[in-house]
Amino acid sequence: MSPRRCLLSLLLLRITLAALCHSFYPRPLAAQTPAATAEALPGPGEAAFQADSQLSDGRVWRYLRGHAEVRKRNMVLTANEVDYNNETHDVEARGAVHYSNPDRKEEIYASRFDYNLDSEIGTFYDVHGTISSTSQGNPRVLHTNEPFYFQGETAEKIVDHYIVYDGFVTDCKVPHPWWTLGGPRVTVVPGRYALLNRAVFRLRKVPLFYAPVYYKSLQRLPRQSGFLTPTIGNSSTRGQFVGESFYWAINRSFDLTLGGTYFSARGLAHQITGRARPTRTSHFDLYWFGMNDRGIGEGPIKLKQGGELVSVTGRAELPWGFHGAVNINYLSSLQFRLGFTETLNEAISSEAHSVAFATKNFSDFFLNVALVRSENFFTTQAKDTITIHKLPSLEFDSREHELVSGPVPLWFTLDSAADLLGRSQPGFNTGVFMPRLDLFPRVSTRFDWKGFHLTPTFRLHETYYGEQQRPDGTASGHDFVRSAREISVELTPPSLERVFNGPKLIGDKVKHVIEPRVTYRYVEGIQDFDKVIRFDERDLLTNTNEVEFSLINRLYAKREASGEVREVLSVEVLQRRYFDPTFGGAFVPGARNVFLSTVDVSPFAFADQLRSYSPVVTVIHVQPRWNYNFEWRNDYDPVRGKIVNSGLTGDASVKNLTFSLGHYAVRSDPLLTPPSNQLRFLVRYGSLNKRGWNTGFSAVYDYRVGTILYATSQVTYNTDCCGFSVEWRRFSLGSARNGNDFRLALSIANIGSFGNLKKQERMF
Repeated sequence: MSPRRCLLSLLLLRITLAALCHSFYPRPLAAQTPAATAEALPGPGEAAFQADSQLSDGRVWRYLRGHAEVRKRNMVLTANEVDYNNETHDVEARGAVHYSNPDRKEEIYASRFDYNLDSEIGTFYDVHGTISSTSQGNPRVLHTNEPFYFQGETAEKIVDHYIVYDGFVTDCKVPHPWWTLGGPRVTVVPGRYALLNRAVFRLRKVPLFYAPVYYKSLQRLPRQSGFLTPTIGNSSTRGQFVGESFYWAINRSFDLTLGGTYFSARGLAHQITGRARPTRTSHFDLYWFGMNDRGIGEGPIKLKQGGELVSVTGRAELPWGFHGAVNINYLSSLQFRLGFTETLNEAISSEAHSVAFATKNFSDFFLNVALVRSENFFTTQAKDTITIHKLPSLEFDSREHELVSGPVPLWFTLDSAADLLGRSQPGFNTGVFMPRLDLFPRVSTRFDWKGFHLTPTFRLHETYYGEQQRPDGTASGHDFVRSAREISVELTPPSLERVFNGPKLIGDKVKHVIEPRVTYRYVEGIQDFDKVIRFDERDLLTNTNEVEFSLINRLYAKREASGEVREVLSVEVLQRRYFDPTFGGAFVPGARNVFLSTVDVSPFAFADQLRSYSPVVTVIHVQPRWNYNFEWRNDYDPVRGKIVNSGLTGDASVKNLTFSLGHYAVRSDPLLTPPSNQLRFLVRYGSLNKRGWNTGFSAVYDYRVGTILYATSQVTYNTDCCGFSVEWRRFSLGSARNGNDFRLALSIANIGSFGNLKKQERMF
């Protein structure tokens, strides 16, 4: 056969075979397309495809085989096999399915995925994956950077959320998570919330608690009404207790937390916490705690310590350019605070101060309007208190205002106040609204010569009182005016300084600076100090003729490479010389005398006998490095020949180790100040978010009674996603409170804590 006939026969054979194939397969298969073949770029919202090989029926179906990939907007889907419907945009992915959305930080794996690219609705089979985990911005919540992991038999994807069936969620590292929260149906909306039905919390596969419905916000600043985790525990003085709270998100600007705790040995406690952010520039916080106490002690007569505590704080921008603030603290009794406070500092505080004020600044002047109430508790007995109120107090003040410039400048300053006052205490009461008007203008000048600065100041004190104190100690309705003139001269010599080559430990260069200062003060005209009813420091002014000497030594260190300069040492020594030890006749021998000229030197009273000198006040502050700090404040009394008051504190921090020590002693006459000698100690290793073991111990030891007044110890172990804390706390405050408390907490990273160890009471 000729070659031409052979070619013709082969052509006829191919045509015949093609016809037969067309009769059996109405959808002709296209030729295989190599993966490297480039496709036209998809338009906005269109899908792009890539695979080792692609098959198509020409119009409806597209078959991707081997490293199949589908992209649309921010979604990337990969699998071993992908079938795609060009008309309905349905996707059927099988084998090593991986769905990711980088913008939403979603990574999901499954054996099979049925999905529609337009509606974004689909179903995963044998699914597990991760979604973004947001730390919710609370510095007292354990956090992790691990994403939330979920796993289930199937999962429905409905646009931006997932419904996982027969699965669980966790933010631990898998495959062996420390904790899981699972149920038959888990709804996860990334960045918003997770909702579980018939939820079971498991720790290392051991079920700990069950909840019919569990809601967890995944927002950075979550707000959702609902019941909080209950608290259960035991106390040696309060018995077993159980508590529950409800969080009410009223709206985007207001919320309330209402709770109660039942103590088997004491009774029922109530608590309300509220927050308000009505405007961008205003905020208010409310805390109320009350206790219906059945009493403590043996026998028919029990010591009842019930009461209530109210605290309100806030700030706001007011009309007409005023700025307002409020800080209200109400305490029903000191006995209640001793019995139910959770820290020693609160327990030993015998004062409750409340103030609400509005202020406005214009030019060099200030206008303040305030409502003030202060209450000092003498003992735990009812009504054994001093209560002082100002309803209201108006102040009009000014900064230094230059009247005359030139070689002899003059500055004018004004302080003035108008108050309606009241004071009540056992055996003494004033009127509810006793008027007091105070005017305090000042004129000063300044002379400079070769580094010397001399600042003379002339002051007037004019005060009107609506009532006065009788010689027998009671209040009288007769008014009077107190008048005084004051002259003071402050001399500041030039500072002496010298630079040395410093030890490398603290710096390359060291500068020593000596700053002396001398102030003379003379006040006269007050002849009726015993008539003045005491409300605040304005009423402590007396005649005086005194001079104050002050000397400060400072040591600065400088690093040449960085240029950093810091103060590593300061030593300040101060003493006053009184030329009139009777303070114009105001001094009462054998009594506790407190004058403005004495409290300006030391907060501790020292005038119980005639004296020409105040104690020598010394303040030593040492900070060789940023993580080491030492300070000693003491008053040496030359009359008594000893240090009468001393406060020593030291802090050190090295990586995760923190050490703090404090010693406070008062050794003056008990007539002036009750004696005290206490040692405070704290050592802590770790931090809130340190993985592994963290521990801390603190105590307050009283040398006078030879006992530990307060002690607390905490041990915490943090894993990659949760933490376990145990805390022991002891109060030894005599009959008012003497017992031990044990507290437990389980902290879940980025979620919160469960147990009776509150965040504000933890060492970590």
